[in-house]
Amino acid sequence: MNPDERIKILIVEDEPILAMELSDSLEEEGYDVVGTANNGRKALDLFKRQPVDLLLCDITIKGDWDGIQTVQHLTTERPVPVIYLTALTDRETLERAKQTYPAAYVNKPYQLHSLRTAIELAIHNFTARTTSVPTNLPEPALFDRDVLGRETILQINDYLFIKQNYQFVKVSLNDLLYLEADNIYTTLFTTSRKYILRLTLSGILERINQPEFIRIHRSYAVNINKVDSFSEAEVGIGTQSIPMSRSYKDEFLRHFLYR
Repeated sequence: MNPDERIKILIVEDEPILAMELSDSLEEEGYDVVGTANNGRKALDLFKRQPVDLLLCDITIKGDWDGIQTVQHLTTERPVPVIYLTALTDRETLERAKQTYPAAYVNKPYQLHSLRTAIELAIHNFTARTTSVPTNLPEPALFDRDVLGRETILQINDYLFIKQNYQFVKVSLNDLLYLEADNIYTTLFTTSRKYILRLTLSGILERINQPEFIRIHRSYAVNINKVDSFSEAEVGIGTQSIPMSRSYKDEFLRHFLYR
């Protein structure tokens, strides 16, 4: 998997051996650990310099900020899902942690499969809050493991999270070239690879809901910013020629008209 497509995790943990073991385990699971910090100020510095999709933070750490204060400082910079990984289970600490709205609170010693589930749920719930949710979907269902299992594509800002096997991988919308439908399956072609999803083309376009993705055929949609050439019957993206049907041509050409 391309490193740019992996979920990027920042670890805040002051036990060096545990931090190293945790980092190695997450990397083996297919995640990208962008850094580890043993104190809040180092974590903030890394957070400002690195793209981070998820923060994994102990509560008892070195320095003048504990883990909860560290999370407050980091999430002031930009919102990000947070998982606390800690041995502290007292009521006072839990109440303080709740004020930062963490995605999960995982007790030490952790189990890798439980942590993996917590990460998937954290990414899912965070992206779900930034996308439209059907009004007939009860709010608690967002936290249902079965809902996560049914979701295959999520979006946050300019990125998609596409489910591949048992985890979501991050794909930049800018890297998406075109989409090709085959019945209920749709293939997403990027600059480096392709992803096959069990969703219709209409369903994916509805979820992405970006004006630059234009349908040009019953079975094809293109990223208008990636078009290199076009004629009456086809659109060229790189070396790929994509058919354009007459019924979609006017809508396609409308994007090239002067206003």
